[in-house]
Amino acid sequence: MAMAMQKKLNVRLPPEVNRILYVRNLPYKITSEEMYDIFGKYGAIRQIRVGNTPETRGTAFVVYEDIFDAKNACDHLSGFNVCNRYLVVLYYQPTKAFKKVDTDKKKEEIESMKAKFGLNDE
Repeated sequence: MAMAMQKKLNVRLPPEVNRILYVRNLPYKITSEEMYDIFGKYGAIRQIRVGNTPETRGTAFVVYEDIFDAKNACDHLSGFNVCNRYLVVLYYQPTKAFKKVDTDKKKEEIESMKAKFGLNDE
């Protein structure tokens, strides 16, 4: 056991690897219990959030206790077939997740400034 922990400490992981996985292409009817069955095989899970709004249906966030468990799950479950759908398992990257929201907000600010100062797109 001590040898396994020593081996984990010496491993360098890529910077995008973290404990939170973002899962896409899930069946809409999947339950949290089924998610725990699928993802729990790879390590202790802290939390699973399954999307339930029209924009987030078919997606989920899986938070593992250990980063190595998350890496193992991502490596093994990416492309895994669930109800004739192939899972897309990615590492959660907060900088990319909110980039679209930020650009939309910036466009709104630019439009309001154009309206305020009487500029048009011509």
